[in-house]
Amino acid sequence: MLTYREVFRVPQFGPLFATSALQGAASTTSGLALGVLVFTTTGSPLLSALSMFGASLAQLIGATLLMSAADRLPPRGALSGAALAFGVGTAVLAVPGLPLPVVFAVVLGEGVVAAVTGGVRYGLLNEVLPKDAFLLGRSVLNMCSGTMQVCGYAAGGVLVAVLSPRGTLLVAAALYAAGAAAAWSGLARRPPRAAGRPSVGETWRTNALLWSSAPRRRVYLSLWLPNGLVVGCESLFVPYRPDRAGLLFACAALGMLAGDTVTGRFVPARWRGRLGTPLLLLLAAPYLLFALRPALPLALVLAAVASTAFSASLVFQERLMALTPDAMTGQALGLHSSGMLAVQGVAATLAGALAQRSSPATAITVMAAASLMVTLALAPGLRRDRVRAAPPHVTVIRERAPAAAVRAPGSSRKGWRRSAPRP
Repeated sequence: MLTYREVFRVPQFGPLFATSALQGAASTTSGLALGVLVFTTTGSPLLSALSMFGASLAQLIGATLLMSAADRLPPRGALSGAALAFGVGTAVLAVPGLPLPVVFAVVLGEGVVAAVTGGVRYGLLNEVLPKDAFLLGRSVLNMCSGTMQVCGYAAGGVLVAVLSPRGTLLVAAALYAAGAAAAWSGLARRPPRAAGRPSVGETWRTNALLWSSAPRRRVYLSLWLPNGLVVGCESLFVPYRPDRAGLLFACAALGMLAGDTVTGRFVPARWRGRLGTPLLLLLAAPYLLFALRPALPLALVLAAVASTAFSASLVFQERLMALTPDAMTGQALGLHSSGMLAVQGVAATLAGALAQRSSPATAITVMAAASLMVTLALAPGLRRDRVRAAPPHVTVIRERAPAAAVRAPGSSRKGWRRSAPRP
């Protein structure tokens, strides 16, 4: 079984990890600083929340209009250029007296760019690592993201108090610039995975092709809906326990890190294919007990246990890669990431509306029940797909990518390879 040490020995994984870590730290730090800045300026909780999370909803625009760029841009140039653009945008947000419409225009623009950047990053991860190491590598990036969120929010709070929100935004801009430098100096130059120019039409055609396969549709729905509905549960931690919401979020984050570590590192490949649905059930089931309005100690345990099952996304991403031709992996993973974030935003809004009409505990229970029902509805099809699954190379041969979605002439798949067969 592969180890984390072996993954970090892969050429190019280290620079990709460093770039992701720096951008994650910059994103969380700048998000907190901007939220505080907008709230102190306007006094509006809604505008403050939109300034922090509006970029996630804007990723849906990138996913539907520009995602074809994820496979048609050179990865090193795309990642370093995007990080530099984020740095410039964050520095602009620190300008005193910036009109609020301009602030939101910058935030939405960053969200659109982030959608494409996610596709480029995870497509490159699939290209750099051997096939049997993708899940472990994705687990490492997931853990990095969770750690950077915890550290970024903590450091951001200190920086806002010491330097002011605008000073913190400038620190975040410097972190983005460091991420751009790490990508440009550490990543090797690679050709795009697909030929042709990015376009809205090509984005729609490839999205339609990705969605045309029933097994892939079920995988996408499994990645988006149960996860998003449970994030709706988490979005109510503050109204459920305003005095201890931080502890609830921290326990949920620790559970997620533990689940990613165990699933990515210690679960044998022969078991992973069977764990998708059970993990999704575990993801939602503990939140049903919030109908009893549990005391804080039990609520902390329930949040931690449930969050270990966010690792289901690793299982389904591995299945998605087995069902997707190499020339479309960037767009396929970018569509997963952007769709997931969009569903999470919608679910959080729905959960808030339910809590407004009932109570936080009731809304958490309803969202968890909805997640369970979706999982149970998808389970029969997922089981049939697993039983009938052919080896990954058969899938790629049977399904052709669009005419433009072929590897550029003269390019080759480079990187570290293992002698062991793909599981």
